[in-house]
Amino acid sequence: MKQMSQNLTYTVERFTADVSAKDYIERFRNVDYFVELCRKCDNYGKRYGCPPFEKSQLDVIDTYRQVWIMGIKIVPDDPTLPLSAANDLMSPVIGEMNAELLEKERRLGGYAFGFVGKCPYCGGAPCRRIEGKPCRHPDKVRPSLEAYGFDMSKTAKELFGLEIKWSDGVHIPEYLTLVCGIFH
Repeated sequence: MKQMSQNLTYTVERFTADVSAKDYIERFRNVDYFVELCRKCDNYGKRYGCPPFEKSQLDVIDTYRQVWIMGIKIVPDDPTLPLSAANDLMSPVIGEMNAELLEKERRLGGYAFGFVGKCPYCGGAPCRRIEGKPCRHPDKVRPSLEAYGFDMSKTAKELFGLEIKWSDGVHIPEYLTLVCGIFH
């Protein structure tokens, strides 16, 4: 579907898969490895959607039987866009998908995992986790699958046939890939 944001035009492709929670956890999860990668990020321990999490929070997914996974491929019309344009391309898509995830979470009675990155709900205000205060939007903020130790490259490739592309440090990649899901 062709879309436009900040005078940028792009196409969005959606992919979905339903898998058993047990299978997804066994095949795609490596908590020690991926949480260690999260530890290198400036947001580690500073945002409610980021690790570290209590063991009981990590174990909650073991109570679910199914996982609905959604992949999003954002293909810009202009392949020479600077890396700084990535957020302008992703923000409206993330907003739509977060709303869809929360609604689907409510309907399925599960737990959603959103997109990695800056919280879209606090309008740029610092996360209250830094101050040890409660989240302003606990009804909306969800961790990413990565934050719970899931391999997004493997998920995108094996479930959707998508290779996650990386920037050369100057330009956005050929396409951007987002992966989210709901344990239910």
